[in-house]
Amino acid sequence: MMSKKTVVVISQDVVLSGIIDRILAGDYGVFLFRNIQSAIDYIYNSPPNLIILDTSEEDIYSMDIINNLKSDPIFYQLPVLVVIDDILSVPVWKNLFVEDYLKRADIEQECLTRVSLAVLRSERIVEVNPLTKLPGNISIGRQIQARIEAGDTFALAYADLDHFKPFNDYYGFTRGDEVIRITGRLILSIVKSAEPQTGFVGHIGGDDFVFITSVDIVEDASAQIIDAFDKITPTLYDKKDRDSGFIETLDRQGNTRKFPMTALSIGIATNRNRSFTHFGEMTEVASEMKKLAKQSWGSCYLLDRRTSQG
Repeated sequence: MMSKKTVVVISQDVVLSGIIDRILAGDYGVFLFRNIQSAIDYIYNSPPNLIILDTSEEDIYSMDIINNLKSDPIFYQLPVLVVIDDILSVPVWKNLFVEDYLKRADIEQECLTRVSLAVLRSERIVEVNPLTKLPGNISIGRQIQARIEAGDTFALAYADLDHFKPFNDYYGFTRGDEVIRITGRLILSIVKSAEPQTGFVGHIGGDDFVFITSVDIVEDASAQIIDAFDKITPTLYDKKDRDSGFIETLDRQGNTRKFPMTALSIGIATNRNRSFTHFGEMTEVASEMKKLAKQSWGSCYLLDRRTSQG
């Protein structure tokens, strides 16, 4: 059974929050917060499908946080509904990145319909991976190309799980999907902690991810990701397999083999010392470095240090 889509409600009005919770609870998982500060960590770690914000145009702090969130490539597709008292109190739309509003007096009649329509619109127009809710291939290509064309200096990292297929075959798709979700959250958490505004994380598909950071922090971020992943990895296995350090299952040729615990390989390309004109050129270098990293035992990252002259 598929899990419910989630809605974050941010309001100091406990009565209003209770009404919205009652209306949406049958169709959505609803999470209530009193203010934006208490909600933001949850939003970053478990991106919801929609936010309902009860605020006013005078609440500059909350508006700034929502605007910063929506400026982030990972959350630009996240719909936000703002609660208003009447049509005259609609915030200046050019100053607040929201998709729609809910009149306080009409919450009972319109809340479920407006929420459902906003979620449907966001799913139709935005390409995200349904498993991790991270931007997919189209968004990844646009991100890289936009930075190249803007003349930004940045690092592109390509992360891939080693020995994931045997794990998936051995434990089943449900456990395999959980590993992919955990990996996506882990990469997202570390990248966004390092660079909340400019860091980007995308999910190519399967067990392949990319992330973009500044050149100066990419190696430290990669090392942190690998360290965290290697600490989590043993918990993903049953005790007997954890104790032995491997699983025994069929390889691609149908032969029984022992496979070590899954590891994480990261290949990194930067445009600090070599130039790229198309995102495909840069992803090709990152992919090449990732393939080299996979030749090492265990998790590791490799950074391309070549220049345009070779």
